[in-house]
Amino acid sequence: MKSARINQVIPGSRPELAEIEKRILEERGRISPLYQTLLNAPEIAQGWEALLTAIRNRNSLSPAIREMIILRVAILNRADYEFDAHEPHALKAGVSPEKIAAIRELGLSNIFDDQEMLILNLTDVMTKEIQVPDTLFDKVKPFFNDRERLELVATISAYNMVSRLLNALHVGH
Repeated sequence: MKSARINQVIPGSRPELAEIEKRILEERGRISPLYQTLLNAPEIAQGWEALLTAIRNRNSLSPAIREMIILRVAILNRADYEFDAHEPHALKAGVSPEKIAAIRELGLSNIFDDQEMLILNLTDVMTKEIQVPDTLFDKVKPFFNDRERLELVATISAYNMVSRLLNALHVGH
């Protein structure tokens, strides 16, 4: 493993971070290496925590859909730490081990239902090609209302941000 490019802040070592550390602990149950890195810039850590909490814990998408997106983004961006962190969440959300294994493959298999395949295709396009063609987005519309479509796109976008930060700063196990 590559060494981290930014030192991690040891929880409890900086009194001025007590409030943000408390919020992270309340939402996450621990202060992970990712958040220990983010604490170097308290305002970013605070905004990050608020955004990712909204995406992971305060939206209308099913936890299974959300976790499938996160795992797929992690695979496409080669963010092993992100994948390993979310695999237990995916299992808890009801994503089968077979589907998790299929998410690891670059080509998508027919193990997924139509809605899941559509979501994973959207994830692939947003992650690899950035621009989403109208033909693909139009297929999403019948399955999801405006709020849900926003939440899908925000989840894909946010976890691309997560994996890219993890990779660029060598945050990992």
